[in-house]
Amino acid sequence: MSSLVIYDDRRPGQPEFTTHNAHAIADRLKPINVRFERWTDVEPPPREASQEEILACYRPYLDKLMGETNAGSADVISISVNTPNRQALREKFLSEHTHSEDEVRFFVHGRGHFVLHVGDKVYDVGCTQGDLISVPTGVQHWFDAGENPDVVALRIFTHKEGWIADYTNDDIALRFPALID
Repeated sequence: MSSLVIYDDRRPGQPEFTTHNAHAIADRLKPINVRFERWTDVEPPPREASQEEILACYRPYLDKLMGETNAGSADVISISVNTPNRQALREKFLSEHTHSEDEVRFFVHGRGHFVLHVGDKVYDVGCTQGDLISVPTGVQHWFDAGENPDVVALRIFTHKEGWIADYTNDDIALRFPALID
């Protein structure tokens, strides 16, 4: 189930706002220019589908989205308990960072949390199958798929180099709740 929890960045244990309503999530994220949508009118491919099959399944949506964002490429990331470097990936994603392009993800299967640090607020966006999130260029954030990850997501890139992070070296992610499996 999709979720949004908003905190004051000085009070990690005290949520100021919580919802599981997709429209409320989108409404709360819109003022900080974060795009959040639910794509419910397409049947997801089987979990074991190849990257090519997943991309083909979502091609009409991808073409539209890539045109809107001037993106140049899309791929599929899959992280599970069987991913050999999953702990190193988690640590890399859990460090607060920014990007020089929008970070666009669509959750095909599984779940993960994009946690955004904007001004003095922290927005913990829990994404699940069918959720699209677009984190704008320069927004400080981190991502958590948990100790036992289970996520398959489409990634859309403007830069052909793919995922490149600029780490803030702030330990804020350590002060906020991690995804509990």
